[in-house]
Amino acid sequence: MITVVGTGTGTPLAEDVAAGAALVVGGRRHLDSVRLPAGAERVVLGPLAPALDTIAGYVGKELPVLVLASGDPGFFGIVRVLAERFGPERLSVRPGVSSVAAAFARLGLPWDDALVVSAHGRDLRTAVNVCRARPKVAVLTGPGSGPAELGAALAGRDRTLVVATALGDPERERLDRVTPAQAAARDWGTAVSVVLCLAEPSAPGPPRTVAGVPAGPARWALEETGFAHRDSMITKFEVRALALARIGPRLGDLVWDVGAGSGSVAVECARLGAAVVAVEKAAEGVDRIRENARAHGVGVDVVHGTAPDALAALADDPDAVFIGGGGRELPAVIRACALRARRSVVVALAALDRVPAAREALTGAGFGCDGVLLQSSRLAPLPGAVTRLAATNPVFLLWGVRTPVPIEGVDQ
Repeated sequence: MITVVGTGTGTPLAEDVAAGAALVVGGRRHLDSVRLPAGAERVVLGPLAPALDTIAGYVGKELPVLVLASGDPGFFGIVRVLAERFGPERLSVRPGVSSVAAAFARLGLPWDDALVVSAHGRDLRTAVNVCRARPKVAVLTGPGSGPAELGAALAGRDRTLVVATALGDPERERLDRVTPAQAAARDWGTAVSVVLCLAEPSAPGPPRTVAGVPAGPARWALEETGFAHRDSMITKFEVRALALARIGPRLGDLVWDVGAGSGSVAVECARLGAAVVAVEKAAEGVDRIRENARAHGVGVDVVHGTAPDALAALADDPDAVFIGGGGRELPAVIRACALRARRSVVVALAALDRVPAAREALTGAGFGCDGVLLQSSRLAPLPGAVTRLAATNPVFLLWGVRTPVPIEGVDQ
């Protein structure tokens, strides 16, 4: 049996926790905190592979193993790799208090409405996009993805970072409440337990039924009446429905809405969990987008500028882009977006004459291109309690999907 014990954030170790263990594995500070049995081998956790191989040798001889971990080892912890290697039936897990639970407890806040994202050994961009899109996020950090890097990526945004260091250590534990810019300017060392990213003020919020990721919206492709817009200059809901299907916005994604107009597509992407940047050249349009985002309770970063020039100032590459405007500059806008889009570019056009150039811009950038002409007729009342069909303006919707680059020697 492999006994896995979590400690270090408020759960003291029992004095006899290591009794009878032939092998004890853990971080140096965990190993130093227990009295090892005479003759027990001690392995300091570094790279996992050698430690797992050592554990396998003891398991093969049916000798008891003790693994010491921080907090709750089943929550983004070592239980996953141990269960994969040795099977869950061999594990006896005694969880402690997770760093996330401990950090929120220190602040006196519930965390059933928080999202938890790990940047430990992972690309930081997912954590950044989640922090941009959601008001209460806990980020598990690691080398190269710590408070300074997170703060630099969130600089200028209305967020407070609470950096929890050495949780559970009575002498070194501390919580620092800083702006993203302040976090970026500091060396935080190696004892960071977790970083909370909060939109202020941090209120408890309403009771939840489902913890973690909020339930998605009950409806999307909302009616045009759900948005402030000018002279019907808004992406119609039929077009928006297919555009959203091709954009595929989700939690952890970054979406650009270029030539955003009313921002209806930007707002709907944000409602589905993505971080969103809307680019709009008209000053009144910028105000309108912000008004629509507030009305729907989502965050959208709005950039006042004209594409493609305004795109150069956007530091983070998007997963997907929606282009709802562009005029004569449309091919250049598409090329600029395609150079940076990680997954797809979706373009809505009302003018037939611009379709060939738009297709050429997508295919020339290495995207596979497809599209449809959308023509819809809506039910409209007539006098006498009868109904007619009222046609909407036809719209071309093109979408380009990035074609994977073949790797030599690997079958596609």
